[in-house]
Amino acid sequence: MKRIVIKVGSALLSDGENLALERVQNLATFIAEIRKRYEVILVSSGAIVIGYFTSKLEKNSLANRQALAAIGQPLLMNIYRDVFTPFNITPAQLLLCAEDFDSRQKTQNAKNSIQVLLRNQFLPIINENDATGIQEILFGDNDRLSAHITHYFDADLLVILSDIYGYFDKDPHKYQDAKLRKTIQNLTQQELNEDLSPHMKFATGGIVTKLQAADFLMKKGRKMFLTSGFDLNSAYDFLMHNKHTQGTLFG
Repeated sequence: MKRIVIKVGSALLSDGENLALERVQNLATFIAEIRKRYEVILVSSGAIVIGYFTSKLEKNSLANRQALAAIGQPLLMNIYRDVFTPFNITPAQLLLCAEDFDSRQKTQNAKNSIQVLLRNQFLPIINENDATGIQEILFGDNDRLSAHITHYFDADLLVILSDIYGYFDKDPHKYQDAKLRKTIQNLTQQELNEDLSPHMKFATGGIVTKLQAADFLMKKGRKMFLTSGFDLNSAYDFLMHNKHTQGTLFG
């Protein structure tokens, strides 16, 4: 059975003001279906935004963001537990940061945990350890974290579910004539340095971190598929029917 990593960001889990529960439920249904064919590891943002919804503590300092992550992480896992319960799927939490991939022993320990969880049909849900990590050892976004997880935990593919249908030749939020690039074999340094920020105030990535994740994986001989998390049909068709209608395949 092939192994895939699915990454979802705060823009998918929230509308900016509240939890987007219907989208989270749709995600659970989607994952339950694709688990019939794949081993699935879920990388999920959302702890800080859910912590904010609960506490209204501003995220204007590192300490505040760490506090929001601490508040929101158990709430995020409770949400996942609730939406996966109807499918008899039990989520399991792992919190990692960049430092964990600098140590062979730490990487192997995490990999061993993942192997046991997948072998016993649990759903590993991974987030960056924002609550205790310092800026120097954090990825700062889950795009690059998910790329490392894909490589070091032996997954065949990373699927990033975003707020756009893929990688376009120009910003589709600004230009109506933007064209989707369906397949990409390599990225230029200029593309990797693009200054395109995320559109949701709690998001920390943007297109550039997704491109950096894709570049990392392509250099490791692995693939990444970027598509919409708002309409999961393109991801479902790609994974279950090998039908590439929307989205960008890197590699």
